[in-house]
Amino acid sequence: MSKKEQHSFSSVVSVNPYKNTYVSAISSFLNETPLPKYAKDQYTISYLNTKSFINSTLSISKNIPDEDIYDALFNKVYEELGLDQAVTYQIQYIEIFKNLDDSNRNFQVFIVDPIVHNVFKKPLEKIKYIDYIIPAPLLLKPLYSKNLIQSDGVDCFIYFQEHDAFITIYDEQEFLYTKNINFSFKQMYERFCEIYGDRIEYDEFIDFYSNANLKTTTSNYKISFIKLYKEIFANINDVLTYVKRALNIAKIEHLYIDSQMSTLTTLDEIAEVELNIKSSTFNFDYGFESDNKHIDHFHMLMHLYTTIFKEEKYDCNFTNYQRPPKFIKRHSGKVILLAAASLVLAFIYPVSYWTLTYAQNIQKNNLESKYQKIHNTKITREATINNKEADKEKFVALLKHEQEEYTEKKNTLIKIHDVKVNYPMKANILFKLTKDLNKFKVKLERLSYDENIKDDVGKHIKLGLASSKDKKITDLIKYLTRTYEGKLHFTLNEISYEEKTKLYFSELKVTLL
Repeated sequence: MSKKEQHSFSSVVSVNPYKNTYVSAISSFLNETPLPKYAKDQYTISYLNTKSFINSTLSISKNIPDEDIYDALFNKVYEELGLDQAVTYQIQYIEIFKNLDDSNRNFQVFIVDPIVHNVFKKPLEKIKYIDYIIPAPLLLKPLYSKNLIQSDGVDCFIYFQEHDAFITIYDEQEFLYTKNINFSFKQMYERFCEIYGDRIEYDEFIDFYSNANLKTTTSNYKISFIKLYKEIFANINDVLTYVKRALNIAKIEHLYIDSQMSTLTTLDEIAEVELNIKSSTFNFDYGFESDNKHIDHFHMLMHLYTTIFKEEKYDCNFTNYQRPPKFIKRHSGKVILLAAASLVLAFIYPVSYWTLTYAQNIQKNNLESKYQKIHNTKITREATINNKEADKEKFVALLKHEQEEYTEKKNTLIKIHDVKVNYPMKANILFKLTKDLNKFKVKLERLSYDENIKDDVGKHIKLGLASSKDKKITDLIKYLTRTYEGKLHFTLNEISYEEKTKLYFSELKVTLL
């Protein structure tokens, strides 16, 4: 969890209310906990799946002050989305800073029906409080905050769970769009039975999904599963086509796809073939340790969310189950403490006043006695210090003269050493490098030497190379790197081609180790 929370909570528990699973974290070790218990020093986080909320983008005037933003969005949500006026929906929002408008502010608004909170009844019987409940797509934000994904383009995330499946789009590391798709494991199972033409047990379906590899299996289910995946990715492709057109997205740079249950079938490879988008799984380096059991990536994301600072994550908390404030922060607690403190002070004041007066008189007499002794010692030491200061000035002047003579002699020796050692050494290196250039038929256009590089260490020779073929240059670099390993370091940033001369040019930097 973040540094701001570490002083209050020693552990974190993540809750999946839809499967009633719990994962606890102490330090950086994760452990699935079948029977969690309430603890005062335990921080609890959970999430809402995409079926549990409505997401919409709304704009309001920039003239509305910050303290009135919630009321303005609340009223606009009911007007534009046609919500039931008899129901008091929970509303949370995050501001969008891309494509800024001169007159309006844009917000991603999340709307939750209060009935959705019924899903948290079972967890609350065990843990009493849930400190944070966040919409599932916003849990992906820490992947950027922690630099687990380093991208400034458009990324797509697809995740399959037992009761939910969704597509989420992030643009320039900010949440842009999310949509539920009808392919949770429960829905996959129903559709699979229709395709297969027979009804099998749900556990058997999940077992095949987890343990069978479509590339190698010979099971009777293989063809039906392939058809199911074709249907799923066709649906995903339709959604992405609509999103790109509606949100004016030129290209999706990367797609991350995974599921709540582990599977031997490589979903990212299927996605890359079917959707023609570079794809990966959710196997990020979350920074947590665990036993060998598979832990749902959403539990990983929830624990990762608690480790980032408030300003690095989305503040979108739907919890209705906050723990009460500490006793000293409650109004009743403050009144009781104030009354107790008043009573204590009423009795303590007379006694403390008499005690302090008596102690001050004793201290005064002791200090007066010590003063006379210390004053005599002070006069004697001041005379000694004045004598030592005079001697010090003489020695400092002598030391300064000796240091100047030493520095002058040292600089002379450095110059002599540089002439005797470095110049022949540089000439010898240039001689060898020239022979190597001739060996590979690479011409030398220019040569420079520099040993005053601020951002690097060592002495450098820069060689301007020219050749009729770029392969000659690359072969030369391979040879030089292998031949002078441990003696010289070679750096070549690029090889350019000049149409006019029909030659390849590059600059080779040689660092003397």
